[in-house]
Parts: sequence; structure tokens; C-alpha cells
Amino acid sequence: MDVITIGDALITMNPQTNGPLRFVNTFERKVGGAELNVAIGCSRLGLKTGWISRLGKDEFGRYITSYASGEGIDISQVELVKGFPTSVYFKEILNEERINSYYYRHNSPTNVFKVEDIDEEYVRNSKVVHISGVFPAINDTNKDIVLQLVKLAKKNNVVVTFDPNIRLKLWSAETAKAVLQSFLPFVDVLITGEEEADLLLGSANMEELIKLGKHYGITHIVLKRGEKGAIGYKGGEIIDASPVISTKIVDTIGAGDGFAAGYIYSLINDWSLEKSLRFANAVACYVIGVPGDNEGLPFLEDMEVILGEKEQISR
Repeated sequence: MDVITIGDALITMNPQTNGPLRFVNTFERKVGGAELNVAIGCSRLGLKTGWISRLGKDEFGRYITSYASGEGIDISQVELVKGFPTSVYFKEILNEERINSYYYRHNSPTNVFKVEDIDEEYVRNSKVVHISGVFPAINDTNKDIVLQLVKLAKKNNVVVTFDPNIRLKLWSAETAKAVLQSFLPFVDVLITGEEEADLLLGSANMEELIKLGKHYGITHIVLKRGEKGAIGYKGGEIIDASPVISTKIVDTIGAGDGFAAGYIYSLINDWSLEKSLRFANAVACYVIGVPGDNEGLPFLEDMEVILGEKEQISR
């Protein structure tokens, strides 16, 4: 594998009209989940991608596995579990800039995950392991599973990328900080938003983050700044990259996952920091122009057109 991810996946209920959920009568079933979104994004860009998860042995679980498999993702490490419902969340769209999420993850299938379920051979045969802060937020035991995964990655010289992706609807800020900081000594590339950096490390200033990162041995940091683009630090170089395309915002959910997928693609291809940021920014911009958590994740040929590397013939 080029990249593997670990995490929960959910059925996303997308409202067919905007406004408070109490006034919404119809929804469209889709698939969501931060780590799965990253896996889909990487796969569409042409990377060999694997996903580790547990889902309910129900129709929703079967639907998600079929969806992931159809995206070219290896699901050999995904199991359907009896007696645990596949998680669901409802999206509330008040307008393009105000989107709320309501999670129904109680008795998650990931509750049956055990540390020994992580296959070292599967980790050894990958180039990048990507983790986020969502999976460990679902239940207390998932922290140990993520720690086992990143420890095995370090043992086998596999690059670990980490997006804190903090969901304060799932756990408190104090708990999130304590748990996620325990992962940092095993992280090679930190990809974080400004608010998450401030919560996790106490600053969203790149100069400060560089100093704080060195305490954990992290010398490669990417700070996502939404419409302002991103700042990257690698090998002593700092690059401030603005978005390269302008997109009408339709749905912001999944943009950060798209950025992570684009950046992982650049890592595997050993691109310069400037090119990596430019590419990841463009992927994120592409995502927000399409409704849904992962429907807007582009294929490599889409990116080549957007970045002016390939001509698009429409008719």
C-alpha cells in the first residue's frame, strides 16, 4: 500500500433543503467519515490505499464496504460486526458557511477493536500511515489502538501523518489535548488547522509551532488556514501558499480531508514544499464546490486541468 488509514465511517444523511433540521423532511443517504474520506481522496489520485475499520453487520455497513471497495480501497482490514449498528450522522445546512453535524455513534462497532487486531505486516507494507483525532474520540479504547498503529509504523520506518481533526461534540477539549498529545512523539508530518493547533499545542503561529513541534521531534508541519491557504515548514524552509483557484462554497465538510489526501500524494511523490502546498490547497478548493463529504474529491486528471497542466476538452 502507498497509504493506510484507520477510523470509523458513517452513513451521512444529507438534507434536501436548508434550514434547521426540525423543518427538514427529506434526506439523501451518503457515506462519510474523516479517515475514509482521506482514503477515498488518495485512491482517486491514484495511490494504492487501504482502510482499517469496523462496521455494523447491517445494510448500512454493507453499503459502506461496497462504496469503499468501489473507490478502489483495500478493505481486507475491515470487518462487519454483529450486534453493533453502523454509525449515522445528520447534516444541518443553515447556509454555505453554517453547517452543523449531529452524530449517532453510541455503541459504535469500533468498540470491539482490540490492539492485537492491528496487523504489523499490513503496516510494514505501506509507505504512509494516516491518523486523525476522530477515531480516538469515539471511545476510550481507540486511543490504545492508534498508539499501537503508530508505534508499529515507527518500528517499520513508515511515515506517520496526523490531522488532529478535533470534534468537540465527541469529547472535551481537555481530553482531546491529553490523548492527541500522546501521539505526537510518533508523528512525522503534522497537518493541522489553526484552531486545532491552538488547542493542541497552545499556538497557531508557525514560528511558535516549529519550536513546540521540535519538542516532540516533529520537523514537518502544515498549518491549514481555510480561504487564506496554508503555511508549511519542512527542512528549515517556511512557505506561505495561497489558494490557486477560487470556488463557490457549496459544502465545506471534507475540505480538510481533501487537503490531507493531496498532501499525502505529494509526500509519496517527494515534491517540493511549495508544490505540495499548492496541490493540497487546490484539492481542498475543489472539494468545497460539490455537496457531500467526499463526492467532490478529485481524480488526478481533474487536478491536472485545474493546475493548467492538461487541457480539458468538454465537447
